[in-house]
Amino acid sequence: MLQTSQGQSGSAHVVVLGNEKGGSGKSTTALHIAVALLKAGQRVATIDLDSRQQSFTHYINNRSAWARRTGLHLELPTHYCIKLGQTLQIDENEKAEFQQFMEAVCSVEHAFDFIVVDTPGNDSYLMRLAHSMADTLVTPINDSFLDFDVLGTVDPATYAVTGESHYAEMVRDVRRKRRQVDGAMTDWIVVRNRLSMLGSRNKQLVADGLKELSLRLGFRAIDGFAERVVYREFFPRGLTALDDIDEATLGTRPNLGHVTAREEVTSLLRQLKLPLDERGRRRAANRAEWFAQVDKPLELHDIISA
Repeated sequence: MLQTSQGQSGSAHVVVLGNEKGGSGKSTTALHIAVALLKAGQRVATIDLDSRQQSFTHYINNRSAWARRTGLHLELPTHYCIKLGQTLQIDENEKAEFQQFMEAVCSVEHAFDFIVVDTPGNDSYLMRLAHSMADTLVTPINDSFLDFDVLGTVDPATYAVTGESHYAEMVRDVRRKRRQVDGAMTDWIVVRNRLSMLGSRNKQLVADGLKELSLRLGFRAIDGFAERVVYREFFPRGLTALDDIDEATLGTRPNLGHVTAREEVTSLLRQLKLPLDERGRRRAANRAEWFAQVDKPLELHDIISA
């Protein structure tokens, strides 16, 4: 469950979604985290650092468009998308993108409770900078050794962990530098996505490998999203498993997959243990009370409050 923050300095809690491999569910996870926090009354800003793909931005734009089309109230964060540098000089492009990122962070770091940052699936200066700023780092991986390779290597005969990968070494380096600068500890969480709903030898071997690697690298491994069609269906309308599960919201009749998706998203959010600001809790409580008074009770309770 999300925990109440104690003695925060007034700066936003930074949640970074990072993985050097694409297709792991970073943008889907990022929006679910942002919407969950908004539903809990938190003030949330989001930043998309993937200047080329902009999947996070497209997801949020789709959500805004669907809200306008249906007249539904769908929570939306204050969003920033870093534009891709267009010059022929790499250093000039990096400078322009860095300036955009810093301006976005400076404009929201003291006015919001959380900043959720989606990073590109490749190593870059901005990607590393975002990782160094993370209070909570979420690394989604598909549940296979193809994605496990982003974190570590295994013996092909025994599947025992034999070493750490380039991305894991980068994260360890930026976490160490962060501790040296301000003494802060980054909570690193590896989320297993596209989990098979059936038990298998591969599933158990990946779990064993992550457990061993977590002891070396100091991350927490948790279960994320199963392989469900509903997550792909959510994207064009910008919906999440936390929104009202009804025909008006979904644009189609809900099914068991929608209900089950909400349950696993709820479980994921609780395990992230993000620190809720107490003022946000009060905002969420007041909102729920208002809905109750106008005879429109919230179907989704504050699933991530204590």
